[in-house]
Amino acid sequence: MKEETKGYKDFRIPVPTSFQEIFSHFYYAENQSDEIITHTSMPSYQTILVFNFKNRVLLHSSKNTQIKIEKCLVFGPVRNAFKYSMPKNSELLVVTFKDDGFYRFFGNASAAKKIPVNPDDLLEENCFTSLWKELDKINDVQDRINVLLEFCRPFLDPQNQIIEQLNNFSNDNVSAIKAVAQDNDRTERSIQMKHKKLLGYSEKEIKRYERFIKAIELIQKTAAKASKIDWFEVIETCGYYDQSQLIHDFTYYINLSPTKYLKFQQDICNSRY
Repeated sequence: MKEETKGYKDFRIPVPTSFQEIFSHFYYAENQSDEIITHTSMPSYQTILVFNFKNRVLLHSSKNTQIKIEKCLVFGPVRNAFKYSMPKNSELLVVTFKDDGFYRFFGNASAAKKIPVNPDDLLEENCFTSLWKELDKINDVQDRINVLLEFCRPFLDPQNQIIEQLNNFSNDNVSAIKAVAQDNDRTERSIQMKHKKLLGYSEKEIKRYERFIKAIELIQKTAAKASKIDWFEVIETCGYYDQSQLIHDFTYYINLSPTKYLKFQQDICNSRY
């Protein structure tokens, strides 16, 4: 079990039923220890909105550049693992968008795809700066979330019918794009474009990611029961062609080989689940 640092705490907060189509969860972290706490967050293919209070938290890119979180920023869909460092007297509240929730809020699923941006820049008004000021005056985390949710209500558009059908499609042996296109008398290309526009990624991308997450979950489950991982079982069970493809996905998503992930997994946070 990972050793806890005295003075540091973090936890997830569930989303009220009426907002569960928009957000998957909230995450809160606070560091009152004398150490700088650094975590690695797993790719999630979700977009996140981060509020920073007190001392500035640092995001570390794969190219070793650092981004200081001022008041708030938004980025995603998160395709690769990233590190963040929390100095003493720092505090974070993270809002995680679900499926097309970011599009329903901002009207553009890929607005923050490449770099973190100030959410005010996406709406062309300073409402998030005003919201941050209001949240900064509140000490209780749940009270902050309640204010945040009430702020969100006027901005949310209804879910697109096509995306609803794609999200509810459950046959793994058939392409959701193809099936939804047939059901709606549309071309597959038009559904692909809708998928990319509203979710921020393609069906091919998310299928690859889901295969990777399946491998992660199998490795974790096996490691909890046995001292040795049967990598060929992981390859076969998760649908990889061979060991090199498995290694390639791990390197792409988290910049670690499967064996190194197994060694350092306790230091990595899976932000999607």
